[in-house]
Amino acid sequence: MPEPRSIALIDAESFYASCEAAFDPKLRGKPIVVLSNNDGCVVAANTLAKRIDPDIMFKPYFQIKNWARAKGVAVRSSNYEVYGAVSNRISNHRLLQ
Repeated sequence: MPEPRSIALIDAESFYASCEAAFDPKLRGKPIVVLSNNDGCVVAANTLAKRIDPDIMFKPYFQIKNWARAKGVAVRSSNYEVYGAVSNRISNHRLLQ
C-alpha cells in the first residue's frame, strides 16, 4: 500500500514585498511597493502600503513617485530571480520526512 501524501497550500501575502523585506531587514515594518519590469507600475504592495492607499496596485510609478516619498513608502524594482528562488525553496521543502 502506498504511503499517504500530504499537500500544503502556502499563501505568502504580498510575496514580492515580503521577499524584499526578508533580504533587507531595514524594510521590515515599513510600507513597501514593488514595481514591474522596467519600473513601469506597482505589481506588489504589502499591507502597510495598502493601508495608506488601498488602490495602489497597478498604478504607474510616475504617478506614485512623490506619494511614496511623502509617505515613507519603500519602492523596489522587481527581482524575479530572487522571487523564483524563494518560491522554489518553499515549494520543495519537505514538510513530512
